[in-house]
Amino acid sequence: MERIQHAAFRSTFTVANLAHDSLPELDELHRVIEMGGDHVTPQSLCTVRAGARSFEVMAVTLGRDAPDVPAVAFIGGVHGLERIGAQVVLTYLASLVQRLKWDSLLHHELTRLRLVFVPLLNPGGLSLGTRANPSGVDLMRNAPIEAREDVPFLVGGQRFSSALPWYRGPLGAPMEAEGAALCQLITRELLPRPFSLVVDCHSGFGTEDRLWFPFAHTRAPIAHLAEVHALRRIFDQTQAHHPYVFEPQSHQYLTHGDLWDHLYLRSRALQPGHVFLPLTLEMGSWMWVKKNPRQLFSRHGIFNPLITHRQNRVLRRHLSMLDFMARATASHLRWMPLGDDRELHHRQALARWYPQQPRPRRRRKPPP
Repeated sequence: MERIQHAAFRSTFTVANLAHDSLPELDELHRVIEMGGDHVTPQSLCTVRAGARSFEVMAVTLGRDAPDVPAVAFIGGVHGLERIGAQVVLTYLASLVQRLKWDSLLHHELTRLRLVFVPLLNPGGLSLGTRANPSGVDLMRNAPIEAREDVPFLVGGQRFSSALPWYRGPLGAPMEAEGAALCQLITRELLPRPFSLVVDCHSGFGTEDRLWFPFAHTRAPIAHLAEVHALRRIFDQTQAHHPYVFEPQSHQYLTHGDLWDHLYLRSRALQPGHVFLPLTLEMGSWMWVKKNPRQLFSRHGIFNPLITHRQNRVLRRHLSMLDFMARATASHLRWMPLGDDRELHHRQALARWYPQQPRPRRRRKPPP
């Protein structure tokens, strides 16, 4: 991957726009990059083609790039039909860039935090109006990981045909360019750090907003269950009356090829002493359909709010949660459980999310 230096990017901005077709979300991303000036660093992760058109998959970083500094990544647009995910990430990035003009507390926070944004991972799918990328592959079913238990038919990932949804790609083929580029970015920017967190923004499931954590390929709990439970607790304590259901994705369904399961397991293999917490925001788009049933007759309407005031409400709704995740990452040493407290969080998490899982016995102190 070629890292584009900021000055060079700004000087070739017009040429790049002429050479590549554009999308409203990509236009907005370029505008935010220009507005951010020297505070932000854009990177081109890869180039993808959709018919005769080509698009850059862009990442933006800001904050301190020291190896001991925690990092948080915000990802959007993994599925081309879910424009609202890309728009939520772009809105938060634009908010930060505007605050950099006057917010001294934000400048202080960025001295001990790394922020990574990929607002639109699948621009080809967005331009074509498809969930999959231009090759017909669902990027969230394409990672090299197999479910350990039965998955729902088709939804859990299939290799029959790219004409059907949730296509995983040919058996044995390398990962699609977009997913591979994201994995390289996360491996480089997040996994070497002692603590890192991801929020990947999606829509289209249920009537409630959900924050999912791994696993999706098995119902077994992750190794950092105590840390997830501690994060949920401070979220509940500081975000009063929030609308989110915090749960493992396996509570809803299992899948093959989940990107975040793959990266979580990579983190465990490469840096077993580090904490990497990938979360998926799954916006409950069925509520938008319930309020406006005509959206059922639009492919985009099933995944996105089509009425302007409702879209604006959704964009506002998630900003405080994303900002909380950035602050929690910067301050992780203040809330991460250790020792007996970590064991307590682990037991409480098992009771909350995995009541059927065998619980470890408490060690009794020997009699005096």
